[in-house]
Amino acid sequence: MTTSEIQHRADFSEIRYAQCWEDSRLLIGGLLPAGRDCLSIGSAGENSFALLAAGAASVTAVEMNAAQIACIELRKASYLHLDHGELLRLIGSRPCADRQAIYRKVRDALPEEVRAFWDARPEAVAAGVGSAGKFERYFATFRSRVLPLAHGRKRVLSLLEPRDPGARLHFYQREWNNRRWRWIFRIFFSRTVMGALGRDPEFFKYVEGSVADRILSRTRHALAVLDPSENPYLHWILTGTHGGALPEALEERNFPLIRESIAAGRFRIAPGSIEALLESEPDRRYGAFNLSDIFEYMSEDNTAALLEKIADASVPGARLAYWNMLAPRSRPASLAHRLRPIPADDLFGMDRAFFYSRFVVEEVME
Repeated sequence: MTTSEIQHRADFSEIRYAQCWEDSRLLIGGLLPAGRDCLSIGSAGENSFALLAAGAASVTAVEMNAAQIACIELRKASYLHLDHGELLRLIGSRPCADRQAIYRKVRDALPEEVRAFWDARPEAVAAGVGSAGKFERYFATFRSRVLPLAHGRKRVLSLLEPRDPGARLHFYQREWNNRRWRWIFRIFFSRTVMGALGRDPEFFKYVEGSVADRILSRTRHALAVLDPSENPYLHWILTGTHGGALPEALEERNFPLIRESIAAGRFRIAPGSIEALLESEPDRRYGAFNLSDIFEYMSEDNTAALLEKIADASVPGARLAYWNMLAPRSRPASLAHRLRPIPADDLFGMDRAFFYSRFVVEEVME
């Protein structure tokens, strides 16, 4: 069985990401998924469900971490057996005093191994399953122990209020971007601290330069240029819940679309690596690929090899979308005859999940 490069280096026994931290709005804008058969890196599931809401003909969520599959299965059952408000409360998007009562409504619909997984984690359910990952705990530490060193609760909530562009920039420059903010940010989001508390250190193998400085630059864009009041990712990082804006998969208008798509059999979970899946189904073709930031963890040679396999598994005109965080990755010159870049700078300029340095969209040539 073919494995992915990162499988040999990182620990995949626990939940790494209890939410998807790539902006689903960019994903939909880049892939144009309506009517396409989509292959989507699973993670916690939201972005795969967002593709269904955007009209994908089918979505295959591929995921090699059993704990991440438990996150996806729980969401899948929740769409089928809960109402929209209950889903938001189970995730943690909204406050709730008794999430175990909501969990019991979906528990019997889960596969046995997934039920055992969540039964063994009552604290994670009680806190909101969207906060159960290592990355979300990293943000919780930042929110509760580090951020107060620079900004109090009142100022944090003020940052998240609607403002016109001029007022946002003024607030950022005069109220937010002080010396202490920059100091704590550079320490907490350094390669050392992020590797110890947030992402696996192996995820930085191909990264060069200062991690914190690059993320700080993007954070300024999210806080001073984009509207923080409309950013669900920022709202969660700073408050531990989603605000008035939600990721596409959690929006009320999309809830019945996702439920109907799952009920119609247009969603499946494929355990294992994307390499293994493509190898096991050599005749299957896809029209769109959500590749998250998987190339961040691969050498340039392995990136090129996987892109070629993806092109082989594509229909003409298929689209690929993926993010670069700190390691630059895109179609190499050797694949110029098979993949062409699609301009995506305008989409990237709207990226609400501001950790990334580039959003890449490519199209399979006929």
